[in-house]
Amino acid sequence: MNIFGKYKTIGVLLICCVFASCKMLTPVQDKDKAMPQSYADSKDSVNSAQIKWKDFFGDKNLVSIIDTALKNNLDLMITMQDIEMARNDVRLRKGMLFPVVNGVAGASIEKVGLYSSQGAGDASAEITPGQLVPENLGNFYLGLNTTWEIDVWKKLRNGKKAAFTRYLGSIEGRNFVITNLISEISKTYYQLLSLDNQLDIIRETIKLQKDALEIVKIQKEASVVTELAVKKFEADVLNSQHMEFDVLQQIKESENKINFLMGRYPQAIVRDKSTFMTQLPQQIKSGIPSQLLANRPDIKQAKFELFATKCDVKSAQAEFLPSFGITSGVGFQAFKPSFLFNTPQSLMYNLAGDLVAPLINRSAIKAEFNKAKARQIEAMYNYQKTILNGFVEVSNQLSNINNLGQAFDLKSKQVDALTQSIDISNELFKYGKADYFEVLMTQRDALDAKLDLIKTKQEQFNAVTDIYQALGGGWK
Repeated sequence: MNIFGKYKTIGVLLICCVFASCKMLTPVQDKDKAMPQSYADSKDSVNSAQIKWKDFFGDKNLVSIIDTALKNNLDLMITMQDIEMARNDVRLRKGMLFPVVNGVAGASIEKVGLYSSQGAGDASAEITPGQLVPENLGNFYLGLNTTWEIDVWKKLRNGKKAAFTRYLGSIEGRNFVITNLISEISKTYYQLLSLDNQLDIIRETIKLQKDALEIVKIQKEASVVTELAVKKFEADVLNSQHMEFDVLQQIKESENKINFLMGRYPQAIVRDKSTFMTQLPQQIKSGIPSQLLANRPDIKQAKFELFATKCDVKSAQAEFLPSFGITSGVGFQAFKPSFLFNTPQSLMYNLAGDLVAPLINRSAIKAEFNKAKARQIEAMYNYQKTILNGFVEVSNQLSNINNLGQAFDLKSKQVDALTQSIDISNELFKYGKADYFEVLMTQRDALDAKLDLIKTKQEQFNAVTDIYQALGGGWK
């Protein structure tokens, strides 16, 4: 066998080793989990997530607040920059598929040693007829240089595909921020209405307590009750006044939070508290679980990230294969500027192709591949986790809405009974048929029940807002 045959055999063996190793390093396969067919016993395909947020929220003041926040919220603006960075990463990856062309202009001067091979040759050579090569030789260059990696194994194209998929994922990330923003504003707004109504109840209770206190003072002067009864009623008035200022502080903080989410400094929040207790929350249609895959931005973002990691694995796998590159240059070159454009003598060009294959340091490439594969597995589990989390959130809120509805009905009946008991206890107390302790306890119980009723109404609105977000609504 001649030398050429030996090299040919070695080359074929090397290529076979490269392809064999790549075949062993295959990407991981997805493991999808089947979703349940329905939530509990509901199989209605109508889904409230399809309702636009402006139509979902019936309060015009709330709609106005959300609309302003979507224009000025700082977190949303930050997210928009993430999208811009992802968009430019796509452009970067796309540009890597094409040749890189650079304009080059240069000038240099060189003096070589006389006792070097080049110096000895230059000393006896004529640069132009009758003129030896000068000791200080100039070099002037003007032209174009080109480098291009030919994407035979789709390494660069997979990189571009991964970048584009992450760009799409960043858009879904923005939509997820929008749903969170709308949900947070809505729940804070309902909290604000709840606090307004709580404040009214507390102030009404304070008035009733002060009236009762005046009666007790009169009875004390008539020796019907002792000073202890007066102090007990005074203590209740002071406790209610303390609650009043606590609610006022919560109102201020809630207003400031809404203003912060709107991207503006604190100011009054326009709202109508009068219909809070009589207004009915939006009726929710949950649809079927599989609709979460198309509606929830976080699930779609996780899916895009999973696909991007698959492309990363394919790109890392291609690193084991030889890369093909072309370099070229064309331009003018001369030892004097005055000769630079004298063609064809000053015209120069070069063209070269190379084939580079990793042979020794393959462990580092394998480590990068395994890292990319681990990211893919992580993204796969994160995708499954996000789907599972979405289903659990919907299931929890469906149950919550049902239980809150029954709790509100029972609490309403309790409030009605205790409200009537206040009048009864006051009348009995006037005629000495009930002691002051019964009056105090009745007032306290009624106040607590009324506040609980208002909070239950707030929780109803919050639950509807939460399930609207959990179903994937709020970003359209």
